[in-house]
Amino acid sequence: MLNVDITHRMDTFSLDARFCCNSGEVTALFGPSGAGKTSVINMIAGLIRPQRGYIAIDGAVLCDTEQGIHVPPHRRHAGYVFQESRLFPHFTVAGNLTYGQNRKGGAAPLAGFDDVVSVLNLGGLLKGRPASLSGGERQRVAIGRALLSNPRFLLMDEPLASLDLARKAEIIPLIEQIRSLCQIPILYVSHAVDEILRLADRMVLIEQGSVSATGTVETVFSRLDLRQTVGQEDAGAVLNVRVAAHDRAFALTELAFAGGNLYVPQIDAPEGSDLRVRILARDIALSLSAPEDASMLNILPATVSEISAPHGPYVEIGLDAGAPLIARLTRKSQARLGLVAGKQVFALIKAVSISRQNLGGRLTGPGQAEDRRAPPDPDTRRRG
Repeated sequence: MLNVDITHRMDTFSLDARFCCNSGEVTALFGPSGAGKTSVINMIAGLIRPQRGYIAIDGAVLCDTEQGIHVPPHRRHAGYVFQESRLFPHFTVAGNLTYGQNRKGGAAPLAGFDDVVSVLNLGGLLKGRPASLSGGERQRVAIGRALLSNPRFLLMDEPLASLDLARKAEIIPLIEQIRSLCQIPILYVSHAVDEILRLADRMVLIEQGSVSATGTVETVFSRLDLRQTVGQEDAGAVLNVRVAAHDRAFALTELAFAGGNLYVPQIDAPEGSDLRVRILARDIALSLSAPEDASMLNILPATVSEISAPHGPYVEIGLDAGAPLIARLTRKSQARLGLVAGKQVFALIKAVSISRQNLGGRLTGPGQAEDRRAPPDPDTRRRG
């Protein structure tokens, strides 16, 4: 486990971050640009010394300002994948990879050279140089170099931000394989919701340097009070679902979840597969009765659980449909329907509104978003 508890005064705000990352999981550090995400991982890597902090990996202390401990970057054994690949241009791909491998010291290797080359599909590139590679290929080499350095944990700072959609689609499944292969904590920095949905087990929500929530992806995204940090356009709920059936005749897939079934455009996943689905607040309409002549295929009984404070003409309506949902309505619609907590309604969701980019392949267990002042783990030491 990677434990982080740091405070540092930045130019425009104070950074205050406290969380943990579990081995074999991807923890997403999520927030808008300028929130302090890169500064946090640079402190974990040892590139910035926090003014007050405690950082440890599996009980080994990397930073303890109270005790005067600051392990230098090269002794922290962190694998760091930057937004740009930062490969050595005068080395071949094989040379870049073995540069990392040769720095792993005497510890047993996390993954062998052949395993990494196979997982990242680098076999045909080993003799080439970085200048001859595409952006996606360079990032694959950078990930391989980080893995072959035998890291105790992996830091990934928006590794897909500079890539187009096709190259992203290449690399995301590879990161999923790496999580299973390496079984180390992975801290993944991003402000792209689709990446978080697909890759992360847990997330740390950060804004202006402060952690506002930590927890599973499902619980954090479903909280109304966090919609400003998540982003108004990205507000919505994330559900754990299972592929129940495929309707080949109409090119639809039926997804089962705790509150019933959802129809979505057909997806390429076998029956029984566990997925996540994100349903945006703007894609849900509400009705006081179940319409019999509507085009919506997804009509779910629900209870109003909470209503946000108004913002302009809108409000967000928290719903309990067997699992949390969020609907965005105008204040006029809320008044016309008489929506208050406890009201019985029907959530209407167009199947076509649930696109493939709103489906993720990682299913996590239930959990609650944690209060930002709670310790990330009972064994974490709090300093200061």
